[in-house]
Amino acid sequence: MLKVLYVLLILGAAWGLTRVNHMIFKKIKSVREGLQLRFLERFLNVLIMIYGIVIAISSFGGFESVWKGMLGGTAILSTVLGFAGQDVIRDVLGGLMITLCKPFEIGNRIELEGGITGIVIDITMRHVVLKGMDTQCYVIPNSKLNTMQIRNFSYQMELRSGDFSFHIGFNSDVENAIKVIETAIQESPYSVAGKHTEEGDTYAPVYFMKFEDSSLLLRTTVYFTSETSTEVLYTDVNLRVQEALRKNGIEIPYPYINMVHYDPENRKQVQA
Repeated sequence: MLKVLYVLLILGAAWGLTRVNHMIFKKIKSVREGLQLRFLERFLNVLIMIYGIVIAISSFGGFESVWKGMLGGTAILSTVLGFAGQDVIRDVLGGLMITLCKPFEIGNRIELEGGITGIVIDITMRHVVLKGMDTQCYVIPNSKLNTMQIRNFSYQMELRSGDFSFHIGFNSDVENAIKVIETAIQESPYSVAGKHTEEGDTYAPVYFMKFEDSSLLLRTTVYFTSETSTEVLYTDVNLRVQEALRKNGIEIPYPYINMVHYDPENRKQVQA
């Protein structure tokens, strides 16, 4: 009974230390948030619990000889780690590399291979959690994410950014269309001046990119804060630009095909 009480006391103390650890990191994160803090908090919690379990088990004297007999051999230990903990070790090491190299941070919007896009909201010992649209969340193992090609829309920036493409008709006044689009974006309550210049932060300009089959392509980047939902920003900006182009008589084209054929009898060109 004394040994059982001792084991319960040790496990309770370990659990209490994890709560203290959580409270300390919670206070730190209220001032400064980041991947490293979240990963380190969970890593310390795991170490505390493992250490508590080891101390509790070691209180049973007979268990020590069994432990040495089971795991004393290098071959057996390697086999256990190789088969039972291979994925876990890879994910933990992958998470460690992510926190050290920091290809993204909490709040960054990233796009992964395969088209998965979301906002980084959490990292655990084994996974990174991305928030997609509405209530969708993507839980991706650290080891896989560590080897993926990642597109970060706000790398090493406090602000996030989104790419916007707009199409106008061939006969449109391009310079006027650029001014109309820039004004509509700046009037959005969700967009902010995020482009750094010598004169200060400004909104990104709208560029005339290329001639397409049925339209002229204009593109720009819109910056916004991490508190703003990506879907909310895109909806608001697209609606404002659509309405602004309509009011200014700027054509928003759609793909069409102009077909020409010949009348084989009269040899006349007929346009459909």
